Amino acid sequence: MRVLLIVLAALWGAGAGLLVPRAAHRFSVDAGEAWRGECPGGHAITGPFGGWAGRARCTAAAGCGAYGPSTPVVGAVTGLVCAVLAAATGPRPEVVVWLLAAPVGVLLALVDHRVHRLPDVLTLPLAAATAVLLGVAALLPAAAGSWPTALLGGLALGAAYFVLFLVNPSGMGFGDVKLALALGAVLGWYGWSVLIVGGFAGILYGACYGLGLIVLRRAGRKSAMPLGPFMIGGAFTGLLLGAFAVA
Repeated sequence: MRVLLIVLAALWGAGAGLLVPRAAHRFSVDAGEAWRGECPGGHAITGPFGGWAGRARCTAAAGCGAYGPSTPVVGAVTGLVCAVLAAATGPRPEVVVWLLAAPVGVLLALVDHRVHRLPDVLTLPLAAATAVLLGVAALLPAAAGSWPTALLGGLALGAAYFVLFLVNPSGMGFGDVKLALALGAVLGWYGWSVLIVGGFAGILYGACYGLGLIVLRRAGRKSAMPLGPFMIGGAFTGLLLGAFAVA
C-alpha cells in the first residue's frame, strides 16, 4: 500500500510540476505590475487554463524557445518532494493536503527566488485551503494530527513573522508573514514541537544561505534575499519529522 502511494504521489508531483514553469514566469513581476502575458520575445502566452499552466516555451516564432524555470527540473523536483512526503506520511488522510500544497509551495519558491515576492493570490488561498482541508482530514479515520493546533499554529507562526517584519521591515516582506499562516498550519498539525523546529529551520536555512553569499562575496550584509524558499524548506523538514514521529 505504501509503495503504491509513493509511486502515485511521485507521478502526481511530476505531472503537477510540469504545469508550474509557465505560471512561475507569469507571476514573477514586481509589486504593482500586471501579471506577465507575454514571453521574453514579446509573444502573447496562450494555452491550457488561459495560458497559466504548462512548460515555459514559446512556439510563436523561431528562435524564441524556452524561457523561465526548466520544465524537466521543476517536474522532477516536485515529483521527488511529493514522493518523500508520501513515504513519510503513509496512507493517512493528511497526505492529500500535503500533495495538493506541494506544487503551490514549489511555485511560490520559484517566484520568490526570481523577483523576491510572494503574491497574495497564492499565499492567502493556500492558507485558507490548508486550514479547510486539514479540518476535513481531521474528521476522517487514521488522521494523525490536531486541527485546532494547526489553526493555532498558523496564527502563531504568522504572528512571529509579523513581529520580525515590524522589527526589520527592510529585511523581510509582508508576503513572508502571509506565507507563514499556511506553513504554521501545516506544522501545527503535528504539534507545537514540530512547529518550532520547522519555523526555526526556515530561518536557519536562510541565514546559512545569506552567510554563504557573504563569504563568497556575492552579496553584502544589507543585500536583499528571498526568504520564502527557505521558509518552505524549513516547513518541509518539520513536516517530515512530524510525520515520521507519528508513523
